[in-house]
Amino acid sequence: MKKLILTILSSMFLISLINAQTIKSPNGDFSMTFKLNAEGTPTYTLDLNDQSIVKESKLGLQLKDTENLIKGFVVVNTATASEDQTWEPVWGESKEIRNNYNELLVTLNQESTERLMNIRFRLFDEGLGFRYEFPDQDNLVYFVIEEERTEFAMTGDHKAWWIPGDYDTQEYDYVTSKLSEIRELMKKAYTGNVSQQGFSETGVQTSLMMKSDDGIYINIHEAALVEYSCMHLDLDDKNFVFESHLTPDAQGVKGYMQAPRPTPWRTVIASKNAGDILLSKITLNLNEPCAIEDVSWIKPVKYMGVWWEMITGMSQWAYTNDVHSVHLGKTDYSKTKSNGVHAANTENVKRYIDFASEHGFDALLVEGWNEGWEDWFGKSKDYVFDFVTPYPDFDVAEVRDYAKSKGIKMMMHHETSGSVRNYERHMDNAYQFMVDNGYNSVKSGYVGPILPRGEHHYSQWINNHYLHAVKKAADYKIMVNAHEAVRPTGLSRTYPNLIGNESARGTEYEAFVGNNVDHTTILPFTRLIGGPMDYTPGIFVTDISEYDSTRTSYVRTTIARQLALYVTMYSPLQMAADLPQHYAKFMDAFQFIKDVAIDWDESLVLEAEPGDFITYARKEKGGDRWFVGRTNDEEKRTSNIKFDFLDADKTYIATVYADAKDAHYKDNPQAYVIKKYVVTSKSKLAQFCAPGGGYAISLEVAKDKAATKGIKKLK
Repeated sequence: MKKLILTILSSMFLISLINAQTIKSPNGDFSMTFKLNAEGTPTYTLDLNDQSIVKESKLGLQLKDTENLIKGFVVVNTATASEDQTWEPVWGESKEIRNNYNELLVTLNQESTERLMNIRFRLFDEGLGFRYEFPDQDNLVYFVIEEERTEFAMTGDHKAWWIPGDYDTQEYDYVTSKLSEIRELMKKAYTGNVSQQGFSETGVQTSLMMKSDDGIYINIHEAALVEYSCMHLDLDDKNFVFESHLTPDAQGVKGYMQAPRPTPWRTVIASKNAGDILLSKITLNLNEPCAIEDVSWIKPVKYMGVWWEMITGMSQWAYTNDVHSVHLGKTDYSKTKSNGVHAANTENVKRYIDFASEHGFDALLVEGWNEGWEDWFGKSKDYVFDFVTPYPDFDVAEVRDYAKSKGIKMMMHHETSGSVRNYERHMDNAYQFMVDNGYNSVKSGYVGPILPRGEHHYSQWINNHYLHAVKKAADYKIMVNAHEAVRPTGLSRTYPNLIGNESARGTEYEAFVGNNVDHTTILPFTRLIGGPMDYTPGIFVTDISEYDSTRTSYVRTTIARQLALYVTMYSPLQMAADLPQHYAKFMDAFQFIKDVAIDWDESLVLEAEPGDFITYARKEKGGDRWFVGRTNDEEKRTSNIKFDFLDADKTYIATVYADAKDAHYKDNPQAYVIKKYVVTSKSKLAQFCAPGGGYAISLEVAKDKAATKGIKKLK
């Protein structure tokens, strides 16, 4: 009997060896091994320079009312391929992106059902992407996913920067802890929101950033989220194994599938250098090429907005206090009077237009211009807005013509209040209204629980809606900045009119309860891995009581760091969020916001440690200017950088916007200094960074020696 058992085990081991296959990254640093275990379950491992990043992890899907796609597989075929090409994004952090990987495609057959499932692995110099693919076949056409059983087995109790798993919001402050501490910290990590739904005491969201004890940075996310539900991660905190957890729909279903179809990609980025995580292009490279033939109308935007004054309580979105129940088309606003604090009135908007035009901005956002704001919030109301009917004090034609005369594009605002069906009913009319009135970009919002009732913000059905809105907008040559939508997964490569997203805790929370001081030192490692964020920086007056005397909150930042965010928080859609009258008090600092580019030929990370600091250097698209930005956490630090990225044969004038020695995010946020230096590629800088501070630098090529006269040379 013992001999028989040994023979069976030996045979199983040989089968495992036969099924194992390894590929390496183009530079040879990463290796990924696929094999079937003794039960016929697909598994993979990932190593970096012979050091384990992901231990043996299982792959598969749990299905409803049929046998699961988890075990009982045999390998039918494997195929390898390589790709090395360069493509140019419509906008981005670099002029060109190299797409270089080695690929393994494994075709599996589940013997008991004769169903086929492919797993495609792509190994880049930055890490791994893989997905499930279901080919055209007789035995697997329509099927329902109860759960995806993808594992990411970590090698130890890593340090992590995480937010709670939630089906409806990412608007949380990040928690820094060991993986083993997530369970005990979860209750404190959950903070109130108008729509939220947690699912586990150890569930977290992607993009998840980690660091091992031996200094390896690891990031887990997903790419190309199309016709599928958003993935979270559920942690087995005894073994440090993450398993995928999909967002359900109103019936609790995780996904409806129709073959042939792939799932989104699952990504693991890793490096011993934190900056490599920030510069990775895996997420974009795993998305399909641009689907829009004519992209000439898609352009980065620097804008202002009638927005912050409402966020801070200084004014309101609603027009009147006389209406408590709005029925669009029936409520007669002409019989009401203005509440006197409605911000989106023609004269106030023209004041913003004047300032934006004078200082070279591209566009102006106006919120609260349309009927219905009196009872929109939290009412579970289907017909909330029609997106075309203005309040009595907002003259669409006058604003349109005035903005055009000043060279300013108007940016539309569509708050759906989560009523997705209503938005889709009105979408064509709303987009046509924009075209007729000269609006070429829209900020959409999905605040509150989703209608139809019971749906979640990140389920398959609502994800289909978000993409539908972007595609429909492209038909009208409209750019989309979606707030409260699902976090981005690189779809901006395929649909570059998706020019921005919120999908995280942005500046607006500084006016409510505040953000942690280290927030902007973490977001680039997490939320921004999937795409740019409309973070709305540029707040110079940080005490919210100066806007609304009843509030006690404040923005946890210095002015110098607010400038730095235009470089560190990448977005082709950058807002100067504060009020014109506030910028008028700090025009010398405001100059950086006017000067800084929003589209780039090259991006470098000079310093980085998640949760502590990030220093970027970026070269403007089609020009010689460079911009540097540093965001700092609550500890005062000295930043040490080299200017060796500059052209060796050129001399530059550096304008440094920095924290004053006594600056502090709470006690002295408006203390800054501006200094000029002459620099070359051999120059170095040691710059003080206050708690919650940072610095910003603009670097311009000196025209001649006369231009540098009287300016100190930085050695």
